[in-house]
Amino acid sequence: MDAIVIYCTVPDKRIAQEISKYLVKHHLAACVSAIDKVESVFSWDGEMEKEKEILLMIKTLRTNFEKIRDVISDLHPYNVPEIIALPIVDCSKEYHQWLIHEVQH
Repeated sequence: MDAIVIYCTVPDKRIAQEISKYLVKHHLAACVSAIDKVESVFSWDGEMEKEKEILLMIKTLRTNFEKIRDVISDLHPYNVPEIIALPIVDCSKEYHQWLIHEVQH
C-alpha cells in the first residue's frame, strides 16, 4: 500500500487553512485534518520550549511526499517545520480507492 499520512504542526488556523486548501486544491492530498490545541514541548537552541499548535494530518500517496514537503516549506513560517510521513499499513478498500482517486486527478 502506498498511502501515507504526513504530520505537520503549524502555529495557527490561518497557516493550517492555507496549507490544507493548497494541498487539496492541487490534488496533492485527498484530505487534511486539523487538530487544534496541540501542545508541543521541544528543545530549540538549547532552550526548553512549549507552544500551542495545530496538527495537520495529511492523507496522500508516497509519490507526493516531496511536492508536499516543498509546499509546506514554502508556506510555513517555521525555520524547521515538522514534516513526518507515516505509512498507512491498512485501511478499508473503499477509503484507499477514494484517496487514490482524489490525488490522481
